[in-house]
Amino acid sequence: MKLTLRVWRQQNADSPGAMATYQVDDVSQDMSFLEMLDVLNEELILKGEEPVAFDHDCREGICGACSLVINGDAHGPERTTTCQLHMRSFQDGDTIDIEPWRAAAFPVIKDLVVDRSAFDRVIQAGGYITAPTGSAPEAHATPVPKADADYAFEHAECIGCGACVAACPNGAAMLFTSAKVNHLNVLPQGSPERETRVLDMVSQMDAEGFGGCTLTGECATACPKGIPLFSITAMNKEWLRASRKVKR
Repeated sequence: MKLTLRVWRQQNADSPGAMATYQVDDVSQDMSFLEMLDVLNEELILKGEEPVAFDHDCREGICGACSLVINGDAHGPERTTTCQLHMRSFQDGDTIDIEPWRAAAFPVIKDLVVDRSAFDRVIQAGGYITAPTGSAPEAHATPVPKADADYAFEHAECIGCGACVAACPNGAAMLFTSAKVNHLNVLPQGSPERETRVLDMVSQMDAEGFGGCTLTGECATACPKGIPLFSITAMNKEWLRASRKVKR
């Protein structure tokens, strides 16, 4: 396959960026998208040019670091992470636009790399439980109904990649925050912080500059792990419940 790549290049957060055009030949359909970018970077290095900076880590669809907007879609045309997107999803002669996440709360560091530490601060605000230290408790010491366990696992699948924010026309982080809130709030281990968790995490989310949610649903469509849209509604109910109960 021969491809034309239009890649966002930006030296740092303070410098202006622009799309740069590259030609890549001999691309195998079995390559992952990141392997194709590796080939591009090898060619750039051999020419004495600076390689394209992009985030990656596990390359197994686990960590969510591979955050790219491909032809206007977060993670590309398939509902998966960028590292699990393969070049058979494209055709010989295609032109592919590759950009970083576009959100005020995710400033560009360089080229395709953005600062997603806002997610870390949202989790730090309430994504924890009060648990005694010491040896691990017996697995069945705290019974959890299967329906609650399934609900918690469904939300625990969120890998914090940020595709929901990138896909949202408002740059909202409600799907991410709701996944983290609902995962812990439904479990008995998360009960002690149930009210303060949702209030603190939503407050931190707003402080980070994420946009407001209008339930367009693009976040759930783009999520590679399938976090459901009703997660946001569930968190809103938690927030209303907590705001009436907790006096600050």
